[in-house]
Amino acid sequence: MDSWSALLRVVAVTDEHSGGNPPVTLRPDPRHRMPGRGAWLHPTPDCLELAVRRKAFGRALRLQVAVDVGPVARHLGIQHP
Repeated sequence: MDSWSALLRVVAVTDEHSGGNPPVTLRPDPRHRMPGRGAWLHPTPDCLELAVRRKAFGRALRLQVAVDVGPVARHLGIQHP
């Protein structure tokens, strides 16, 4: 098992005024300080892709809507549609 300090925490942020879809965005929380329920993953592109494929963020964060993982992908330095 990895130490929590080696993992990246992400939190769900709701933007009701964006008018976009999806209304929930995942934000990286590298300092582990943002409020709210968080999900943890290895800070690697492979781990992010696996979590997206398995829809793990919805389960971990107790969300029933689609989430935008773009900010997390950019934090990891990868392109994500």
